[in-house]
Amino acid sequence: MAMDSQLITQLGDELYEALMARKTLAPLTSRHAEISIEDAYRIQQQMIARRLAKGARVVGKKIGVTSRAVMNMLGVGQPDFGYVLDDMIYSEGQSVPMDTLIQPRAEGEIAFVLKKDLIGPGVTNAAVLAATEGVITCFEIVDSRIHDWKIKIQDTVADNASCGVMVLGDRLVDPRKIDLNTCGMVIEKNGEVIATGAGAATMGSPVTAIAWLANTLGRLGIPLKAGEVVLSGSLAALIPVTTGDNLRATVGGIGSCSVRFV
Repeated sequence: MAMDSQLITQLGDELYEALMARKTLAPLTSRHAEISIEDAYRIQQQMIARRLAKGARVVGKKIGVTSRAVMNMLGVGQPDFGYVLDDMIYSEGQSVPMDTLIQPRAEGEIAFVLKKDLIGPGVTNAAVLAATEGVITCFEIVDSRIHDWKIKIQDTVADNASCGVMVLGDRLVDPRKIDLNTCGMVIEKNGEVIATGAGAATMGSPVTAIAWLANTLGRLGIPLKAGEVVLSGSLAALIPVTTGDNLRATVGGIGSCSVRFV
């Protein structure tokens, strides 16, 4: 049974207010065990609606829970998604103020910039490549408004897929010129290599992940639009960050992205 719409609104408002106040909440699932994933997406919509009402704009989407390890941790068999807003994007080399975040962790990813709309269902990997202007190395700085990251899938979905901010590299590369399945990623923290990964870590291929998202959103009547930035999922383990940390992610054939936390 779907959750009462008044409760959906209340929980979406709670998450929005936690985001604004930089504080955490007890897990929604610990208070409302009956929350379904569908309910959680409705809560997410309310949280996003509050941000849009304050002037933010949707500029893309993100996929989360793309690795088998994270799916197992959350006890689910599919990824999730959230919205990327214009006030969440930093450019290569910009510093991210730690006081704008709560409990951040960094993920090295490949972002797709679209030149054509992708509207599912029926979107294939070939259609994704044809609709992509270019791919960029990026960091997603995930953050959770849920206390101590004690999340189930419904908690992270409701919380805009635990999205914080993202940092986009400055090099856009034609995805047809590289093998996105086998391209390797190296992440350095303060000059030391701390994680490695490959394109295949996200659903076998980042392209597959984007197709999954286009088809999942299509069933909900939501398009991926030309000009949007779409994050395809983490290629390596999450990295806790703190003030003073410098991170650099380099993806073979695409380039690098760096960020400093101040």
